[in-house]
Amino acid sequence: MKASLEKQRASIAAQWETAKKQAELAGPSPLEHTIVLPQPGPGCEPLPESELAPLIEGAAKSNAVKPELVRAVIQQESSFLPCAVSVHGAQGLMQLMPATSEEFGVKDPFNPKENVEAGAKYLSQLLTRYKGDLTRAVGAFRIGPAVIDQANGLPDNPEVKSYVDAILQKVATPPAPPQTPTPKPTGN
Repeated sequence: MKASLEKQRASIAAQWETAKKQAELAGPSPLEHTIVLPQPGPGCEPLPESELAPLIEGAAKSNAVKPELVRAVIQQESSFLPCAVSVHGAQGLMQLMPATSEEFGVKDPFNPKENVEAGAKYLSQLLTRYKGDLTRAVGAFRIGPAVIDQANGLPDNPEVKSYVDAILQKVATPPAPPQTPTPKPTGN
């Protein structure tokens, strides 16, 4: 398994380098945080719900963050792909930058449990910093607190506003209740 994981990391590193070169050739992008994802398939499958749900619930609970927020960030950042890497070097499900991973003691950013736990902890810190202001906290998760502080809120950046709006919409929309079949009359 360790050899397989090393192969996956080497493949992701090669893809990241290729994407970085392509981005440099293409010139400046309007996107702040473009994600480069290998196509889902062997070695890079979206994390199954049976594994994802307990990770989200546990990390959210231990960091006093709503599970819906953690899930929305993961969906927006990586589309549930634990091997996701951005052209800026963000890694894993919650797209943690290497400095953030280091700050939160993440040894393997592609380990879903470590990544989600650190991402939830970071979200919790940002919510505390911005006194529960979800817009600023989510914006800071995306582009860093220094940018949010300097702009005294979200900067005038369509990509960041779109990102924040998408997450806020996911958090505000309650999940649909599970469908339970209605029992048919037995005719007794």
